Amino acid sequence: MSIDPELIRLAKSVIAKRPKTVIDHIIKYGFITNDDLKDTYGYNHPPRAIRDVREQGIPIETYRVEGKDGRSIGAYRFGNPQEIEAHKLGGRKTFSKQFKQALVNHYGEKCMISSERYEERYLQIDHRVPYQVSGDMVSAEGDLSKFMLLSGTAQRQKSWSCEHCQNLLSVKDINICTSCYWASPERYTHVAMKQERHVTLTFSGENVALFDKMEADAAIGRDTIQNLIFQKLKD
Repeated sequence: MSIDPELIRLAKSVIAKRPKTVIDHIIKYGFITNDDLKDTYGYNHPPRAIRDVREQGIPIETYRVEGKDGRSIGAYRFGNPQEIEAHKLGGRKTFSKQFKQALVNHYGEKCMISSERYEERYLQIDHRVPYQVSGDMVSAEGDLSKFMLLSGTAQRQKSWSCEHCQNLLSVKDINICTSCYWASPERYTHVAMKQERHVTLTFSGENVALFDKMEADAAIGRDTIQNLIFQKLKD
């Protein structure tokens, strides 16, 4: 399949290592598979590598092919050139230490999802609205409300949820993102377009004993702690 020359030109302007690796492979072979990303390039999370390309404004189409062992695996090729998002070309910007300190001063040394306190070095700067949806529209430093601080665990949870959300995959409505739990845990109406509500409970210190008791009670009833908590709330 021939590739639009303008798309190739823009794709070749990408210099970040991971998306450039994907782009160069597609230009050479026409597509890239999950097996290629894992076995050839050592990327154990192929969707993240593909997302890096999309965050550069380069359209990528996902489809299925037969892998080496006969199973169906994901494959990726360039999408419609008319869907190039020029405002994203150049990718994410590196944030300054001063900006991170400003976020810590504003929000405190805590993960916005779990509300747990962390040392600053363990917190990561996160676009409330994924870059793949917003691009440079909210990426510049300055407006603290467009960013939050997350622990590594919360960041991975958010990435997985966003990667499977229809809004990020096709709709790309910023308003849907801003009303989502993963962008606005302080006040939200949905979780990745699902009618859900999340509460994160962390038991520490003297409360660990309370968790152990609940776990033992749940085991006796061959139930889960979650169901036990729901039952107590209903009572």
